[in-house]
Formats: sequence, structure tokens, C-alpha cells
Amino acid sequence: MSSEDAVRDELAPSGEMTPAESAATPERHRELAEGALMRADELVVGYVPGVDILTGCNFFLREGEIVGVIGPNGAGKSTLLKAMFGLIPVRSGTVALREANITSAKAHVLVTKGVGYVPQNDNVFPSLTVEENLQMGVYLRPKTFDRRFAVVAELFPLLGQRRKTKTGSLSGGERQMVAMGRALMMEPSVLLLDEPSAGLSPMLQDEVFVRCKKINAAGVSVVMVEQNARRCLQVCDRGYVLDQGRNAYTDTGASLMTDPKVVELYLGTLAGSGEKARRSPAPPRNSRR
Repeated sequence: MSSEDAVRDELAPSGEMTPAESAATPERHRELAEGALMRADELVVGYVPGVDILTGCNFFLREGEIVGVIGPNGAGKSTLLKAMFGLIPVRSGTVALREANITSAKAHVLVTKGVGYVPQNDNVFPSLTVEENLQMGVYLRPKTFDRRFAVVAELFPLLGQRRKTKTGSLSGGERQMVAMGRALMMEPSVLLLDEPSAGLSPMLQDEVFVRCKKINAAGVSVVMVEQNARRCLQVCDRGYVLDQGRNAYTDTGASLMTDPKVVELYLGTLAGSGEKARRSPAPPRNSRR
């Protein structure tokens, strides 16, 4: 028996499910996901033949929500985002946007349908200016640049002030702002963020979460994969805990922060790893998050 299994038995000796565990079951997911803006059902996804990272993962996002996705390294968090954005072939299961099947649709097609994506790494063009980066965001609709730039600059005034600055000379937090701004240029209804606070100081991490709230208040539904689990759950409407490629728990962010199993199994470990990462250089990231 693994240490996590032992903790589960100790916390729930009767074998009864907590509300967060029950909501994560496939049966309950199908009920709760009715009418969702975006949803994924029973996703099986992997990078190499014969090895599945997602092993029947479910997810849904309602209009106007911020939904956080947390879990240990290797759980499949980033893989879920990449699968929903068409960057990894889906072996089985479906992804839907407003009930239309978009499973394995190409990324450029999803952008035109209102889905934006900000990867964790290599998310800006450092040799281009801020303005040129944002122009790349509307390469499919270049005539909308002036209108969309005004909207993005209102959300992030620094981008307007630095529009002629080479992006490579900006700080990590400023580059993250450029990446978010570029994804917003196509006026998405859904924004997928892969660890937006990674590698930033605690103060800049807080700024990222404030920006996410501003983006959401502007009418964009947000999905955020985060290793800063506690902070993520503080700002999100609902959260998912993934483990070994499947849903382990889902509930409101506030409820997950006080769920005994989630606290014992995940939040303590994840919070500790986050503190350690801020005190020492981060190791190379595993692409199988």
C-alpha cells in the first residue's frame, strides 16, 4: 500500500467519498458538465506510443469562471491544456466548445473559435518589440490590431507604454504580460494558462493572479494550471486536483483548500515544493506535467 493510499484510508476509514471526490467521478462529471462552455470527457492522451499521461480525464469550464488545475508533478496538468488546445493528439475521449466537437482540432482553428493559449515556456518572441509580439497575436485578423491593442493596453497599461521595447529586454513578469496580451488579441472567450506564475518572485506571482482576475472580469473564462496550489485555489471559482492522469477531486476553490484529504495529500506537499523552488534554482521541468 502506498503512503497516499494509507492517508486516504486514515482520513476516510468508512470508504465514503467526500463531496470533492464524488464530483470528480465520471458519472457526476457528466451531470455537472451539461451546458458547459468547454468540456473534456474521458480523455486518454500520451506523447509516445503505449504510454498514456491522461488516463480518462474529465474537465469542464462554465461561462465566466476561473478554473484552476493543480496536482503533483507528472499528474497530467499541462498535458490536459495541450490536449484541449490541439497540441497533442487525443487517443480517445472528446473535447467540446459550446457543445461543438473540437477534439484534436488544429491550434490556429481553435484561435479563430475563441480559444487562447499561453504556454509556460518560449511564450514570447524576444527579438520583436511588444507591439510586434501583439501583432503576431492577430496575424489571422490584421485589420483588428488597433482596436484590440487599445483593449489590451487598457487591461495592461505597461504594454502600451513599452510598445516599442524589445521583449527580450523585459523582466520575466513583463514578458508574461506580453504573452497574455498576445493571446487576448484575438478576443478569446476561453484563455488557457500553463503555470503563469512559474519562475517569478512571490511579488510578481501575486501580480499574475491579479491580472488573471482582471482578464476574467473583462469577460474571458480562464483555465489556469498552477503549481502554486494555494494561491490558485484562492482566486479560482472551482478547482481540479489531478493525480496519475485522472480527476482525484473537484470542488470550489475555497472548499478544496479546507478539504482534509486535499490538504493532507496535496496542498502540504505542493506548498512545500513551491517554497523550496523559490529558495533554490528550479530543476529542469518534466514535460509530462
